[in-house]
Amino acid sequence: MTTGNTEFKEQQPSILSFVKDLPNICSLAGLACTVLAIYFSILGVFYAAMIGMIWAVAFDWADGLVARRMKGRTGSDRIFGGQLDLLIDIVSYGVTPAVLLLSFGGFAPIFLVGAFVMLAASAIRLSYFSTFGLSGEAKYTGLALDNNNIILVFIFLFESFLSQGVFSVVLYISGVGLAALNVSQIKTPKLSGDPANVYRLAVYTLAITAIYGWKLL
Repeated sequence: MTTGNTEFKEQQPSILSFVKDLPNICSLAGLACTVLAIYFSILGVFYAAMIGMIWAVAFDWADGLVARRMKGRTGSDRIFGGQLDLLIDIVSYGVTPAVLLLSFGGFAPIFLVGAFVMLAASAIRLSYFSTFGLSGEAKYTGLALDNNNIILVFIFLFESFLSQGVFSVVLYISGVGLAALNVSQIKTPKLSGDPANVYRLAVYTLAITAIYGWKLL
């Protein structure tokens, strides 16, 4: 019995062997963008945070596109990649928007409630998806989490036209509203599954980067 277990352990690939898988490299690049978004949110450099948030989505969608086009990936590669993607999603689309809300609200206690709701909804949404997958119509149940970043970086374009107090309310309502949609029963299409949508996101990402890059000057 011990010998069998030893042989099984010896056959297991090393943890870091999965890092060389190109889709996983894309996922980790997205995580790097997420870390930057969190960092700049805490510092209050919100325009830079927006750039990090949208690039996190771009890399997330890219890893799926690359994975579908790659040949020779093993079952372990696909399972590991799927798990890595889910874990990064909770940080990119749950933790990051929550930190953004807290930071923009000056870390006032009332914003803790909104941040918790956003993060809890993200965790519940991902747990549901990992359990049941897509619906019978090949659609998501509830708004997919990547839409949170896509929508929030657009909403933030109006930040300069409103006072900080007013926009903090707008951001709060938007974040909680998205959280409600994340755990709702609405059916939404899997946008990242269509290569045309990936290219549209690429254009959107470059446009958002250019706009916020200009605002940073």
